[in-house]
Amino acid sequence: MIEFSKSEKELLVDKLKDYFDAELKQEIGGFDAEFLLDFISREIGSYFYNRGLYDAQNELQSKLDGLSECIYQLEQPTDFSR
Repeated sequence: MIEFSKSEKELLVDKLKDYFDAELKQEIGGFDAEFLLDFISREIGSYFYNRGLYDAQNELQSKLDGLSECIYQLEQPTDFSR
């Protein structure tokens, strides 16, 4: 389960309440919004977390590939073969 600080949780609860009001035309209380946030964190959060990890890994790999290419371009010719 993803854990949030008290201030982060308050912000997320407010966002859920605003979403319900604006998009669903339905009021949701703070307790219900916090309960929903806990459910999303527990049941769905790991999917978002893992996607973030995969995206970060792909971005890092892309940067490492670029770095390898930069190093290869700096290489000086020698009689040694790769």
